[in-house]
Amino acid sequence: MNEVKEVLRNIEQNYKLFQQQQFTFIAALEHCRENAHDKIRPISSIGQVQNYMDHYCNNSTDNRILCMFIKICTELSKLCQQFESLHPGTPTTNNILEKCKVLVSQSNDLSSLRAKYPHDVVNHLSYDEARNHYGGVVSLIPITLDLMKEWIAHSEKLPRKAIQHVSDQAGEKSTGSKVSCCSTDTQTLARQEINRDPKKHKSREKIFIPPWKPPGGPTF
Repeated sequence: MNEVKEVLRNIEQNYKLFQQQQFTFIAALEHCRENAHDKIRPISSIGQVQNYMDHYCNNSTDNRILCMFIKICTELSKLCQQFESLHPGTPTTNNILEKCKVLVSQSNDLSSLRAKYPHDVVNHLSYDEARNHYGGVVSLIPITLDLMKEWIAHSEKLPRKAIQHVSDQAGEKSTGSKVSCCSTDTQTLARQEINRDPKKHKSREKIFIPPWKPPGGPTF
């Protein structure tokens, strides 16, 4: 759990740097839309941004900021996979994780997404930009980050108790079986020793028999 929390913190730090350059990001998308003669459609998927970057991006500044967006989305997708392998899942966490996986998929339509308070990414857009073009793409990462933090919060409460309970039960069973096993092994070894050499066993018994003394004899 600590590992995925650290990964999430790193993604958040990268997103803060990206968020500070939101105007550069919007300008890059504008340039790509112009180059692609695609000024009507909203930015509706991660795949669309990837396509713009690959085929319609003509300068290094635009390429850098678009690449930063794609990289963060890719890291979020990988973190979803880490969540899946880390936790067996409850109805609540599975539902949250499924939402995250849908959000960061390449073809998911994110045009209707809108990040709400305390996020202010949509407020930095004009009315037309927010409504018709970029409201969804700027909302994707903060909404996904919130869901991932929610997943971790639920995971730290519910599964830990269940795992601890199972661990305690396993410890009790292990202790009980260990005593029984040791006792059984000792008896088994003793029987094997007798079976291997009965005469030797009898001779050992005789060693511990005290010598005979006549009645009324002196004692030392």
